[in-house]
Amino acid sequence: MMTLQAAAKAIHAQWQGADNVFNAVTTDSRSIAAGDLFVAIKGAHFDGHAFVTDVIRQGAAGAMVSESFAIKNPDLPLIVVADTRLGLGALAAAWRAQFSLPLIGVTGSNGKTTVKEMCAAILRAQAALDGHGNEAAVLATEGNFNNDIGLPLTLLKLRSTHSAAVIEMGMNHVGEIDYLTRLTRPTVAMVTNAHRAHLAGLGSIQNVALAKGEIFAGLDEKGIAVFNADDAHAELWQNLAGKTLRLTFGMKQVADVQGEFMAHGLGGMMHLHTPWGSVDIQLQVPGAHNAMNACAAAAATLATGVSLNAVEDGLSGFRGVKGRLQLCAGLNGARVIDDTYNANPDSMRAAIDVLAGIPGRRIFVMGDMGEVGEAVAQFHDEVGGYAKSHGIDRLLCIGEFSAAAAHNFDSGGEHFSNLEALIKTLRAELNEQTTVLVKGSRFMRMERVVDAISAPVNQAGDK
Repeated sequence: MMTLQAAAKAIHAQWQGADNVFNAVTTDSRSIAAGDLFVAIKGAHFDGHAFVTDVIRQGAAGAMVSESFAIKNPDLPLIVVADTRLGLGALAAAWRAQFSLPLIGVTGSNGKTTVKEMCAAILRAQAALDGHGNEAAVLATEGNFNNDIGLPLTLLKLRSTHSAAVIEMGMNHVGEIDYLTRLTRPTVAMVTNAHRAHLAGLGSIQNVALAKGEIFAGLDEKGIAVFNADDAHAELWQNLAGKTLRLTFGMKQVADVQGEFMAHGLGGMMHLHTPWGSVDIQLQVPGAHNAMNACAAAAATLATGVSLNAVEDGLSGFRGVKGRLQLCAGLNGARVIDDTYNANPDSMRAAIDVLAGIPGRRIFVMGDMGEVGEAVAQFHDEVGGYAKSHGIDRLLCIGEFSAAAAHNFDSGGEHFSNLEALIKTLRAELNEQTTVLVKGSRFMRMERVVDAISAPVNQAGDK
């Protein structure tokens, strides 16, 4: 990859010890491999500097450390910086600058991970059409590596074999996206939407929209800003994009990439009209919000120069993301929809919309929503009313604030103080006519409910 001295020079840092070559970068001492550069991050509960000597003994090429550690260890192969978090970011920015390729940056309150994966599917379809080949041709953010540590580690995986990349950016405070986008330098930067998420740290949806719009600061004069024309903050993002070339997407307002969706079952047909022509796409993921996600992914990838054939191939073959409206077989022939990855008031509504469109008996299992600010009780109450008004038959809730949802749902609503009692009640109601959708914020670990009511592998018919 590069030598310690070259890396130090690229980020204007000091270097000491042997000038070893490193092949990869990690912050996890438990997964160190020979030839890795270990970045010693100091967190709330640990300090990576405590493991530097051990990882070098295990074969690490060297470590990025603070000045105070380096002074005490003059013989170790080290890159020396004032702040290892910022040093990691600087190294990632220097590494990314070596590559000239289409790179999509994605942020938004809801759907950004699904949109990121849809973009990756389209880019891989284009790589296949171009004869490049396989999934490895496209770099995409893995898991939740979308913060000031995960994003640099993702950028440092860029290789000359990549034909394109799509990078997800998350945030919970002002300035975070600005920092991440300046490291990433996307050629296409997209905001999917601004909804009621991270209000605890940002205070208002307007502030959320401003923080998401920071992504455009990473574009150069040839970059393209992509944003949601249906969102109430579209004009704000247009202004933040400045003189940068803009491409909009939407399903209600006039947009450059316009989608029309007709749902059927747990999927639907989307007609996409674009400046490059029109195409009909059979989606395999449920809900109008996923049609909007597909519209967003189409816009961002078309901005990189992909063909409509690649858009169709990528989106029609997309089967969803784990923990985000994924259908699985339940006990006693029931259907279970796993939407447990995270939750906020607007994504709760989107999930209820999906469940409401499915025939039969419908049970919504709800866990608390986090980071929604001072109106937390109101937002949970609102979900209960929305579920009731949309024909949901049962609302089973767990968590301190979800009691308000069960109360507003009234008859058919039930709040539980422990998970075991909820699961026992739920299991007794499962049959072939029942669909259960499970959702809550990450800290609620609602996947435990999904695991408890999913059919065994042999019953589900899997191999």
